[in-house]
Amino acid sequence: MFEYRETMDRILQQEVAEGRVKGVSALVLHKGKELYYNQFGYADAEKGVPMQRDTIIRLYSMSKPVTAAATMILVERGELDLWDPVSKYLPCFKGQKVWDDEKGEVEAEREVTIFDLLNMTSGITYPDAETEPGRRMQTVVETFVARRNAGERVDTQEYMRGIASVPLVFQPGDRWMYGFSADVLGGVIEAASGKPYGVFLQEELFGPLEMKDTGFYVPAEKLGRFAQAYEPTEDGQLVPHIGSHLGEYYKEDVAFESGGAGLVSTLDDYSHFASMLTHKGMYQGRQILGRKTVEFMTQNRLTEHQRRTLIWDSVLGYGYGCLMRVLINQGAAGSNATLGEFGWDGWTGNYVTMDSTEDLVLLYFIQRCGAGTTPAVRKLRMATYAALEE
Repeated sequence: MFEYRETMDRILQQEVAEGRVKGVSALVLHKGKELYYNQFGYADAEKGVPMQRDTIIRLYSMSKPVTAAATMILVERGELDLWDPVSKYLPCFKGQKVWDDEKGEVEAEREVTIFDLLNMTSGITYPDAETEPGRRMQTVVETFVARRNAGERVDTQEYMRGIASVPLVFQPGDRWMYGFSADVLGGVIEAASGKPYGVFLQEELFGPLEMKDTGFYVPAEKLGRFAQAYEPTEDGQLVPHIGSHLGEYYKEDVAFESGGAGLVSTLDDYSHFASMLTHKGMYQGRQILGRKTVEFMTQNRLTEHQRRTLIWDSVLGYGYGCLMRVLINQGAAGSNATLGEFGWDGWTGNYVTMDSTEDLVLLYFIQRCGAGTTPAVRKLRMATYAALEE
């Protein structure tokens, strides 16, 4: 039998030694116990700050499962209904148009619903140079970022109005497409709860789950633990990333609380959230979400027709539901993970695997822009599953 810890260490060390990342850390929990943890390299190479267990990173799209859980809290309480139109809570989404390449803007056959947002079948795009709605969304985001940089306060609800002004890429429910759906859910939660989204998350999730370093900004006293994000140059070197491609912003005066990409967290903080989901909504004896609610969240919710566009390499063999991938075909995924394994990743390469059957959480943290799901992640996950005992 291979040596699990040595294998994991070697995979992580190679990522740093071969220049693919500046720093890396990983944590594996199995049946409530720590199976593996280690870190290598730097959180901030320029300042000589090493990667540590309590390093704070930008979650980017690993914010999305948190937003799904927050949504389902309100669904459980009867304050949201999955079939509700988004416009019930955000009137700016009433009467949205759909873009047709031949006809231009056409009428939507129905309104976008909460269920559409949870499954990324809304037609709401991210900035994208390939489509007319994507180009318009790019203009919206660039305008908001420029206004913020000029000292204006552009809050979550103003972002909602900007997003709503852009036509949908397709008729609601037609197919899967990554976009601002999770951010719109953050706006819905604000409207339905009557609280800023960050306050709602703190009261309902971060406080109860003891996620003391998670939120939409990094307090001044914690900036020394905030990892630098890096982007590759044309010759493969990693340089500090400066930018805000989706409106993300991490200072204490943050106004747009991005439910799709705006959170920061640590390995241990996020492991509390992940463990809650793997334990069917339970954390330290407290039921955060109902058992049946978590079962609902962790199943594929796309039809075969909708899944035709779920074709990224990282999600081959997966379905999708409640802003997370769900493993439905091991062969197609090339993975020894359990059917039903679920999770998501972030733009800077951070990644989570959650598995209720095996009571397993695997977290991998890096900060390399545009990394996607890397071969290292697949190796770590394969090794971890191979090492599990009965």
